[in-house]
Amino acid sequence: MFGTIVNTAMIIAGATVGSLVRSRLSERLREGVMMGMGLITLVLGVNMSITNLSKSEYPVLFIVSIAAGVVVGMWIDIDGRIKRAAERRNATRLVQGLTSSCLLYCVGTLSIVGPVMSATTGDNTMLYTNATLDFFSSIIFAASFGWGIMWGAAVLFCWQGAIWLMAKLAGTAFAIPEAMLGEVALVGGVLLLSSGLDILKIKDCHTVNFLPALAVPVLFYIVKNLIW
Repeated sequence: MFGTIVNTAMIIAGATVGSLVRSRLSERLREGVMMGMGLITLVLGVNMSITNLSKSEYPVLFIVSIAAGVVVGMWIDIDGRIKRAAERRNATRLVQGLTSSCLLYCVGTLSIVGPVMSATTGDNTMLYTNATLDFFSSIIFAASFGWGIMWGAAVLFCWQGAIWLMAKLAGTAFAIPEAMLGEVALVGGVLLLSSGLDILKIKDCHTVNFLPALAVPVLFYIVKNLIW
């Protein structure tokens, strides 16, 4: 669990640095940094999608995941609920940045396999690597969107903490199929791409409504392992 704590602390530290830098930037420079963050998010999303699509065992799975995820998300109206709450607090742009940052923090292989390795072998190397990457990412996000990016640390802690706890309870028998990680990363890449379009004000894709899509590959592989 120590590796997850370090990862969480590095996001908080990076967000602090980024927020302090942001306070010294003019409005024009803030907009420039935000556009840069949008482009980075787009590139990361495209790269993650293309890389994992070529490795996918079931190329149609990500299509089903996105379709099923958005149906659930729109039924619950996740995007609408969050945006209405954000508008009351004048934090609409922050929600865009927080969505992108949380996706970047959580859907990568390091952030999923790292807690498993930590729980089953005590090896925190992957989490320390992830913490370093998240530190610099959070600086950029916070410089674009402000102090609220720190909430991403809480999301990451809950995410990695849940994975660590499941792995700890299951012991060495706990294993995450590599193929499933690729499918989750593929869906995550599509969501990052969607978020980048939103940040750049090209198209509001209501990315938050797609978040349930991340659970579909996991459920698919659980059912697949039970049946086969």
